[in-house]
Parts: sequence; C-alpha cells; structure tokens
Amino acid sequence: MNADPGAGRAHGGGAAGAHAAEDARADPADVRKAVLASAMGNCIEWFDFGVFSAGVITSIIGTVFFPDGESGGATLRSFALIAAAFLARPFGGLVFGPMGDRLGRKRVLATTIILMSGATFLIGVLPGYGTIGIAAPLLLLAVRLVQGFSTGGEYGGAATMIAEYAPTHRRGFYGSFLELGTLTGYVGGAGLVLLVDVLLGDERMHAWGWRLPFLLALPLGLVGLYVRTRIEDTPAFQAMEQAGTKARSPLRETLARNWRTILMLIGIVFLLNVADYTLLTFMPSYLTDNLEIEDVTAQLITIGVEAAMIVVIVPLGALSDRVGRKPLLIAAAVGYLLLSYPAFALMQTERAAGVVAGYAIIGGLLVLMLAVIGATFPAMFPTRVRYGAFAIGYNISTSLFGGTAAVLVGSLIEVTGSRSVPAYYLILAALVALVPILKLRETAGVPIEKAGIEDAPDPVTAGAGAR
Repeated sequence: MNADPGAGRAHGGGAAGAHAAEDARADPADVRKAVLASAMGNCIEWFDFGVFSAGVITSIIGTVFFPDGESGGATLRSFALIAAAFLARPFGGLVFGPMGDRLGRKRVLATTIILMSGATFLIGVLPGYGTIGIAAPLLLLAVRLVQGFSTGGEYGGAATMIAEYAPTHRRGFYGSFLELGTLTGYVGGAGLVLLVDVLLGDERMHAWGWRLPFLLALPLGLVGLYVRTRIEDTPAFQAMEQAGTKARSPLRETLARNWRTILMLIGIVFLLNVADYTLLTFMPSYLTDNLEIEDVTAQLITIGVEAAMIVVIVPLGALSDRVGRKPLLIAAAVGYLLLSYPAFALMQTERAAGVVAGYAIIGGLLVLMLAVIGATFPAMFPTRVRYGAFAIGYNISTSLFGGTAAVLVGSLIEVTGSRSVPAYYLILAALVALVPILKLRETAGVPIEKAGIEDAPDPVTAGAGAR
C-alpha cells in the first residue's frame, strides 16, 4: 500500500489531527445522512438488476427488443445486454473516480444517481422491435451503456462517502448499510415484478406491464438526488481540500503508485462478482430454465433468501468491527471452495427443501463478503486517490467477471449440458480471491486518514481491531 503524502497535513498532523477528524465524523446526524445518501444509489442500481434479472422480465426483454426466438435464446439475449452494460463501467470509473478525488465525493455522486435512474426509466418507455425494428435493440443497448457508465462512478464514491464519515470503531457497521441498499433494491425490484405479474396476468404483463417497474426508477432517483444535495462533502475530503494537499493529477497518481493494490482489489472482487451476479442475476433463470421450477416459485425462493441476507448483513458488519474484516472474507472464500458443488447438487435434487438449502448456502457465503466490503475496499487506498483507485479496480473486475457471469455460465450450461457449471466457476473464483485476501492488511480499527498508508499501525498488534 502507498503513502498518502497529504494525510498528516490534511488533518492537522499526528494524533491531534486524527482525533479532530474522528470527532467530525462522529456526529450521528451527519453519519446517518451520509449513509442514507450513499445507500440510495446502490439501492437504485440493484433495483434495476432486480427488475431486469427477474425470470419473467428476462424472457420478455429478449422477445420485445429482438426478432422472434426461442425462450432460452431470449433469456441469453437479456443476459448479453446485462453484460454489455458492464463494458462501460471501467470507463465510468476512469472518469468519475478521479473526478471525485479532485472535485469532491458529493458532486460526482449527485451526477451518477440521476444518470442511473434516468437510464432505467428510459427502458420503460422504449419502443420494441415490432415498432421500430433494428433501432429497438440498438437504443436499448445505448441506454444500458449509459447505465454502466454512470454505475462505474457510483459504487466507489458511495462506499468512500460512508467510510470517510463513519467513526473508526463503527466503520464496519455503517459500511454494511451500503450493501443493505443492494439487497433492498434487488428485493424491491424483484418483488415489484412478482406483484405486477400476479396482478396483471401473463397477457397484460407481456403487452405493457413489464414497463411499470422500470418507470419507478425515476422518482426513486429524484429522492436520492434530493438526499445527496442535503449533505456536506466528507470530513476527510474537506480537510484535504483546505490543506491544499489534493493530488494534482489523481488518475496519474492512482495508476503510478497504487497499481499493486488495485490488482489485489481486482482479485478479491473476482469472487465477489461471480458470487453476486450468479446469485442475483443468473439464479432466477437457472431455477426456471434448468431446474424447471415455476416462475413465481423461483421468484419467491430468490426473494426469501435475499430477505434473510438483509436480516443478517448489518450484524455481520458490526461483528467485523470486533473481529476484523479478514476473518469473514476468508470464511467466505474457503466456504465457496468447499461448499459450492454440494450447494448446487442440493438444488439439482429439484426438491423444495434442497433448492432452498442450496440457494441459502450460496447466499449465506455471499453475505459474509457483502457485510464487510463497504468498510474494507475504501480503506485499501489513501485519501488522495481513494475514490479513483477504488472505482477503477472495482469496475475493471466487475466488467470482466461480474457482467459476464450470467451469460458465460448460461452459455456453458447449454454447451456442456452440465448444470454444475456455476459451482465450478465459483470454485475457480474462490481460488483466485483467496490469495489477495490472505495478503490483505487488516484495517478494522485503523482511522480512515491512515488507511492505505504503509506505516499505519497494525490493528492486530495494536489491539485496535478488538474494540
């Protein structure tokens, strides 16, 4: 990890500066507003995924915006659109990340949330292939690319915002709310699709009802924008700005001095994304297309597992403030190594109990990671380049391994005929991620101003992680 040359001066130097910054972050009202403002964006992003990846929506999207095809082909076309959006994410990270280090977290996050919600809204009003022909999939692709570009700047900034506001000894607790937004958005999107499908019936759902969940994204985005305009920028950024120690060229400094840590982040996020997008975007269709479970039942199983994850994610985040982030990350990686195949074997029994149990194993291991990444990843980098370094590394990995997970796994199942392909991919990702996880420095108990600095105290030897 790399030294932050402005860290000491930005906060008055030494312990006094660190305590002053800690006091600023400890204001409960400010922390709550920052957490809400940050989690709202993640909620909207994953609301879109919850809608788009619902089994009934994936098949409808594939037929509305493309020429007629078989149901399986329609689903894969929808997954390909999900993957295409991820191509734009690294570019969004390259643009918005360094911009957030130069202009501030608040300004950039106000831009990304309106772009995300506006693009999702547009999907609900686009005409289909039967109306405008080949222009329909091209317009849908363009909208998805805008979504991916804006999302590339969203997550890194939202995590940075919470990490730089949260008190040191509760950074895991508050950081977990970021992924609480993920799960809530996903469950909200998938639940809304299920409700609309049940109320309208198959014919009206295919005719126009599928558009309704997408339309809700715009008012959600406007609420999120309002919340974000009501907060100040983070104490860490303000202190750095007042001290005049911002990086002159954040992108250049990010790539020149932090590339090793970025590579570590990419490796960890490999497992996170394969697990995340397999569970949240691929599994609903896996249950219906490969295990022949009825749409509504598949959605209820998915929503039930996600709801259970919502219940435990914040307590797990709080636990990481006491025991550290690494134990939970190691447990998740080892768990995927050992339990992925048995979990999918249970699901392939096609008995209700086996399907739920297998799905719950995959979700339970994922929530161990989700609970701590909001506190772990920002603390890997110094304040001067935190937003940009996080956004670039995270989105490169997400583009390569997250957006492609559903279409890759789905295609391999069709080619090989093996329904265990998702398990093999999870095992591979766990093997890759375990190396950087083991090398990762524990940052529980380390003030955010000192996070990412080579000579910061080790909380394990200092006893800070046990607070």
